[in-house]
Amino acid sequence: MPRQRAATAILVVDDHVETATVLREALSATGFDARSAHSASDALQQLALRRADIVVTDVNMAQMSGLELCSALRAGHPEILTIIITGTVQLDSAVNAMRAGAYDYIPKPLKVAELVAAVERAQDEVTLKLELTRLRAETVATASARVAIVGKSAAIRATISMIERVAASDATILIAGESGTGKELVARALHAQSDRAAEPFVAINCGAVPGPLLESELFGHVRGAFTDAKSDRTGLFAQAGAGTVFLDEIGELPLDMQVKLLRVLQERRVRPVGGSEEFEVRARVMTASNRDLEHEVTEKRFREDLFYRINVVPILVPPLRVREGDVLLLAQHFLVRIAAHMNKRVTGITPPAARKLRDYDWPGNVRELENCMERAVALCRFSEITLDDLPPRILTAHDALADERDALESMVTIDEKARRYVRQVLAAVNGNKSHAARVLAIDRRSLYRRLEPRATAGAGLGIVGTDATKEASAARSSDEGTHE
Repeated sequence: MPRQRAATAILVVDDHVETATVLREALSATGFDARSAHSASDALQQLALRRADIVVTDVNMAQMSGLELCSALRAGHPEILTIIITGTVQLDSAVNAMRAGAYDYIPKPLKVAELVAAVERAQDEVTLKLELTRLRAETVATASARVAIVGKSAAIRATISMIERVAASDATILIAGESGTGKELVARALHAQSDRAAEPFVAINCGAVPGPLLESELFGHVRGAFTDAKSDRTGLFAQAGAGTVFLDEIGELPLDMQVKLLRVLQERRVRPVGGSEEFEVRARVMTASNRDLEHEVTEKRFREDLFYRINVVPILVPPLRVREGDVLLLAQHFLVRIAAHMNKRVTGITPPAARKLRDYDWPGNVRELENCMERAVALCRFSEITLDDLPPRILTAHDALADERDALESMVTIDEKARRYVRQVLAAVNGNKSHAARVLAIDRRSLYRRLEPRATAGAGLGIVGTDATKEASAARSSDEGTHE
């Protein structure tokens, strides 16, 4: 039974009626909304009356070739993705197809599984383009917000829901999450939505201040309390007044400071270092840690009584890898804000770059994504972020699960998957072979070799005519010595 798909419209173009019919029926049987045209002019007339998302066209047709149709579509219907079916596999034919505006090309003899896989990749591209267009509109408002937790995934919505439920409370909050997930942003959102929003929000990273100075930072000191204490100092608890004190990375506190902090939280009073008077603590206290504090308690590195005192209301900030659909929303959000700060006219992300961002695992979470976008905007030479603007670690990362899924669905060899990826990179850099080789971290000879199909006798059922395959070595010999 065909799988249910989004309503992606496919137009198959071939002047051989029988071939066009076979291709159309094969795509329809797989669940696509497919129709056919029997010439390039017929295709253009149909597109004037009814939209299509993807055009699959043969190269060799009377009057107007598939490459000419591809160029016409790029000029008149730039939103349509074109897949070229060609009887030759020379590198030059691939480059010509990409320069004409083709999204992909498939050599004959054509197999149904290969055609479906190519159309599915194009369908993903269509969906991604629509999503990127939508994200541009959605992020304009949030990019200028002072405190904005951006995301629509179920994981982050659960966190936002918890923020809304406890923001008005005076309960002590423990914010847990991996490094870079945005724990301080959650604390600021809690403060902004509370009755204390007009009061100060003061934060300190407990792991960034040396132990001997931390007590003075938190509680303050009086003149002469220790060497170099030449004047009184107001601690963070006093600076916050009736606002919020945020103690980030509280798991880094030395045990002696844990005892002193516990007393402050229990008694709601603080005494400056070297002082004799105590002052009332009116601020709400929030803490955060990327450590498993329960495990730290078991290992005797964190006091159990302090853990239960700060863990009145726990809030978990999910890692970016489980926030399905949020990566591109966050990327566009950061892009708008960073581009405005740098005064650069960068407005979006190309689909190939967006796909790399979407499929990367983001071990550094939101902070890593923000740094990546800052780098990309700084390097960007056009109006959109391209593959060339992304860090190498993101370009070379592989989604093992996606690779396994693709292999099961399309059942192609590893050589064929590599060849398709090389073609996609070649398309992304407008056919520039030297640029493609740099992106792939290979030399030009390797680029040629990886574009050569590995013919296997009897492999699959050919559904299109078998034009003679010319050896890719001819392409190499004709192109060696040229530099792009």
